[in-house]
Amino acid sequence: MKKVYSEFVLGDMRAYYVQDEETGSVELVLLPADRIYEVSYREKPYPDSLVQVKLAGDTYAGGYAGGRTMRQSASVQNLVFEGQDLEGCGVRGQEAVDGGAAFSARRVAAPCPAPESPKGGDAAVIRTTFSDKRGYRYRHYLIWKKGKKSLLSYTEFENASEEAADLEMLSSFSLGGISPYVGADEGGLMKLHRIRSVWSMEGRTESQLLEDLQLEPSWGGHAVRCERFGQVGSMPVNGYFPYAVVEDMKSDIFWGAMICHNASWQMELYRRGDEAALSGGLADYDFGHWMKTVAPGEIFVTPTAILSVCRGGGIEEISQRMTAALEEAVDKGPESEQELPVIFNEYCTTWGEPSHENICGILEAVKDKGFSYFVIDCGWYKQEGIPWDVAMGDYQVSKELFPDGLDKTVKAINDHGMKAGIWFEIDNVGEKAESYQDTAHLLTRNSRPLTTSMRRFWDMRQEWVQKYLEERVIGTLEKYGFAYMKMDYNDTIGVGCDGAESLGEGLRQNMEASLAFIRKVKERIPGIILENCSSGGHKLEPLMMGECSMASFSDAHECEEIPIIAAALHRVILPRQSQIWAVIREADSLKRIAYSIANTFLGRMCLSGDVTRLTDAQWDVIDRGIAFYKKAAPIIKDGYSRLYGPKVTSWRHPEGWQCLVRTQGGVEHEKKDGLLAVFHSFNGMHDGALEVPLPEDGTYRVEEVYSDAEADVIVADGRLVCRIPEDMRAVAVLAGKN
Repeated sequence: MKKVYSEFVLGDMRAYYVQDEETGSVELVLLPADRIYEVSYREKPYPDSLVQVKLAGDTYAGGYAGGRTMRQSASVQNLVFEGQDLEGCGVRGQEAVDGGAAFSARRVAAPCPAPESPKGGDAAVIRTTFSDKRGYRYRHYLIWKKGKKSLLSYTEFENASEEAADLEMLSSFSLGGISPYVGADEGGLMKLHRIRSVWSMEGRTESQLLEDLQLEPSWGGHAVRCERFGQVGSMPVNGYFPYAVVEDMKSDIFWGAMICHNASWQMELYRRGDEAALSGGLADYDFGHWMKTVAPGEIFVTPTAILSVCRGGGIEEISQRMTAALEEAVDKGPESEQELPVIFNEYCTTWGEPSHENICGILEAVKDKGFSYFVIDCGWYKQEGIPWDVAMGDYQVSKELFPDGLDKTVKAINDHGMKAGIWFEIDNVGEKAESYQDTAHLLTRNSRPLTTSMRRFWDMRQEWVQKYLEERVIGTLEKYGFAYMKMDYNDTIGVGCDGAESLGEGLRQNMEASLAFIRKVKERIPGIILENCSSGGHKLEPLMMGECSMASFSDAHECEEIPIIAAALHRVILPRQSQIWAVIREADSLKRIAYSIANTFLGRMCLSGDVTRLTDAQWDVIDRGIAFYKKAAPIIKDGYSRLYGPKVTSWRHPEGWQCLVRTQGGVEHEKKDGLLAVFHSFNGMHDGALEVPLPEDGTYRVEEVYSDAEADVIVADGRLVCRIPEDMRAVAVLAGKN
């Protein structure tokens, strides 16, 4: 039998800690606050656990789990529930909470913008403690901040024994009881939503029934059902985003989770009975070759996970509840970022030849156009006879491109009213750089330099490397007064590296040190604007996004699929952080330019291209687009997104249409009057009139239209109707309430 041990109402969510009376196991069940968990509704023969852990030497789970999952091992069965306590206030309905002594929620590595400890009534932390007879102690933390529609979750392992403990898995979160409202014999009612990601096609949503994943219970209840997925390496969204949503279509309830981690991670949807469980955290030993030795007296803390649950609204609602967890960190970013200023990056103008002369010519072309940042991209360190794309790592200013140094160039940028930015690929070393041969300070695997095509990788754990990068990176930023740094990456370490008890732990340590260096940059240069690039978005996970002002959304910078990718990413990152490029070519028609400019209304506007050779007519299209973007910026910054249109099957050769409607005021903010709708048509596949529903909270009027053709846009019967010519490609609409 099961019983509710404790219950907490956290905003519009309700957390139940449910205990199995026979085993003592405690699981966490999240429900919308208006739904009640009926213990008697479902008898489940296999109680799940709030903490999922596997220690080396302990018995693996049965039911053919080997190689598929390390959940519910003997390490979990050994857990003894000790109690639960609460710090902070602002929660309702708590029952049977043991202890109550004050404590401080502590983080060893603070891998997410979570509160170090609650402050007054602003936050509540629920700590649930387990131990086993060997002297190991586990503390699970669930954090809710007042006004938020998401929770933060992590687990702390303390070795209070006299011998070292080898962790092979430790979850950041584990949600049980999914779903208590679908009957044992009801099929086709639950879905898993994931978001895939590959280079230049990031953010494709994948939705599958649990039956299609073979997650139905067996006839006899034997053999676990588990869908384990994730990413291995130093590009955390190279394959999947660390995101999962489980939908109960019968009750219209959605459970969501995101993991804040810049290296290997995993999620698991698990079933060995009628109910499902969703857990995740660091990639375990089976999946990511991770084992961590925790010495006596030491504490290890997992990455943070973002959790939420809601009823209704589809995956847009649950997704934006989770991404809103980062708003506080971004709000605390550089003051200049709060207006979402326009960026110019010279990469697609000079193609790695950013000489002083070239930059001065660009500055004359873009002066007084409304740009706030001017970024010098790769190649500024180019040495004579060596291509720029294999020379990163030494970072000496090119005498060929900047014979008088960078001082004059930065001054020219500042004199034109812009903040100067510069590109670095901090962690990696190109094959033609002198540093490429400095193997004593580079990562190894199996005692050999870890080498990929054209690159090796600094061992970021070494003090020597940190000092070297302080000199070459931070020193350059400080010397020339750069206010903006674009961070690229362009390859992955893979499963891991030497120097720790496992390859996966080596990777985790190295990426932790990489993050520490980024934080050092922010400490040394307060207010610096950081762009999280990483090969077109392969670091678009909450940890890195919480540290940076924005990120390049993709490397698809001149492609027709730009608006498809940009709109899809509204489910996993804040649009105010999604830097979208409009690359303008001398040969572009006015229609093509308008299409490119309209793409940027789906996030942050960044321009590049042949700006020194454009006509007045071409500039007029751009100027109107910049003015439109600046009016739309408050809605981009603080809004709620809905995506409409038929499914686009091929992103590379798209057909059909889409419309992203964004209303001002996010999931955690008061709704306002502003509305932005961005229509895109692909290959002329539309019927001449596109319609999308408008929110039901008001009657709207069209205020401004930006388009590549004459478009008749009206509001009729609660819908936005866009009557367009056959050759229309893009229409953006600003509307307000009557």
